Amino acid sequence: MTLHLKTFGRRLGYFVRTFWAPIAAGVVALAIGVGNIYVTSDSEADDKATDCAAAVSESVSPSTGVWYGASFDWEKTTIADYSENLGSHPAVTVFFTEIPYDDAARADLKQTVDTVREDGRVLLLTVQPSGGLRTVTPEVAEAFAADLAEFNESGVPVVVRFAHEMNGSWYPWGQQPALYKETFARVATAVHAAAPGSAMMWAPSYAGGYPFADGEYSPAPGTAEFTDLDSDRNGQLTREDDPYAAFYPGDESVDWVGMSLYHWGNRFPWSENELAEPNKFAQQLTGSYVGANGDDTVLPDFYDEYGTQRNKPVAIPETAALFNPGEPEGPGALAIKKSWWTQIFAPTVPDEFPLLKMVNWVEWDRYEPEADTQVDWRTMADPPIRAEFTAALPDWLAFGPNEPCGPIATKG
Repeated sequence: MTLHLKTFGRRLGYFVRTFWAPIAAGVVALAIGVGNIYVTSDSEADDKATDCAAAVSESVSPSTGVWYGASFDWEKTTIADYSENLGSHPAVTVFFTEIPYDDAARADLKQTVDTVREDGRVLLLTVQPSGGLRTVTPEVAEAFAADLAEFNESGVPVVVRFAHEMNGSWYPWGQQPALYKETFARVATAVHAAAPGSAMMWAPSYAGGYPFADGEYSPAPGTAEFTDLDSDRNGQLTREDDPYAAFYPGDESVDWVGMSLYHWGNRFPWSENELAEPNKFAQQLTGSYVGANGDDTVLPDFYDEYGTQRNKPVAIPETAALFNPGEPEGPGALAIKKSWWTQIFAPTVPDEFPLLKMVNWVEWDRYEPEADTQVDWRTMADPPIRAEFTAALPDWLAFGPNEPCGPIATKG
C-alpha cells in the first residue's frame, strides 16, 4: 500500500503526540519526582488550566481552516482508535445526549468531556429532548448551562446542537416551530449567560422530500403547527412551503448554522447503491440541485440565507455516503464513498464556501429506517477505503492539536 506524503505527515504528528510526547513528559516528570506525566508542577498546571480555559472562551469557531470532525459509535470505538486510523486527532467529536438527563447520563457526559479534553479538541454535543420540548424547563436549561460552564473551565469548548433536524417529522421535537423556537431561545439564553466557551448550533436537515408527510410527528391540518408551517398560506403543506424559516430561532440565539447532508440512493426508499452526481454537495447546500433525486430548486439557498446573510459559521454536522451491503447491484463501496468525499474535499470549497467551518464524517454501520436496511456509512473500517479517504483529506482542514489540553486539573 502506498503511503501518501500528506498521510505520512499527519501520522507522524499523531505518533509524536500520542507516543513520544507522553514518554518525554514522563522522563521529565520522573526526574523531578512528579507522578503525573502531563504536569511537572503546581504552577505549570495552573498556567495550563488558565491557558486552556482562555482559549475556550476566545472562540468556538476556527479562525482559519475548516474543523474536521467525526461521529462514531462510542460503544464500539474511541477517539484514540479513530485518531489512529485517521492519522490525526479530529478537531470535533460528536456525542449525543438526552435533555433533561439523569445522574447516570450526566456521568457519561462528563466522562466524554474528559476524553475529548485528552484526545480531541471540541465537543459537538447533540442534545435530544426525546420527552418533548416542554420538558426543557428554565430550571433544566440553567442546570445544563452550568454543566457546560464546568466543561469549558476544564478546557473543552462545546458546540450545542440542540434538537437537530427539527424540520423533519421523525423526532418528538419535530415540526413544532413556535415551541421549538421558544425552547431553543431559552437554552441559548442560559448557555450564553453561564458558559461563554460554548455555542449554540441550529441545524435542520436538508429539505429534499419536505414536508416529510405522514411522519410520526407530522402536524395535523387545522393545528397551530400546521398553520405555522404553511408559509404560502394555501391551506396545504407542500414542497413549496419554506422548510427552514419557520424554525429559525433568531440571530441572537444562534451562533452556528448547520445542515445534515448525506448522499443517499436516487430511488425510493433511497437504499440502492449509486454514485454521487457531480456537484451534488454544492447544489444541495445552495438549493440548486436538479438530478436523479428530482428538482429541488424550490428550496432556499441555505448557505447564503443562513450563513452569508447572517454572517454565521456554517457546519455540516453529519455527512457520509450510503453503501447498502445487502444490495448486489450498483457500484462498490469505495467508488460510492469517493464520489461524495471528493466533492466535499474539493480544492474549490474554501473559496466557494468561505463560511464553512466544520465538516463531521459519520462513522456508523447501522439500520436506517428510511431505507429499511442496514447502511454502512463508514470510511475507516475497510483498509483500502481508509487509505484513499485519509490521502484525500485536504490541507485546508483543521485537526486536533498536537498538545492536548488535559488533564489540566491534576497536580503532582
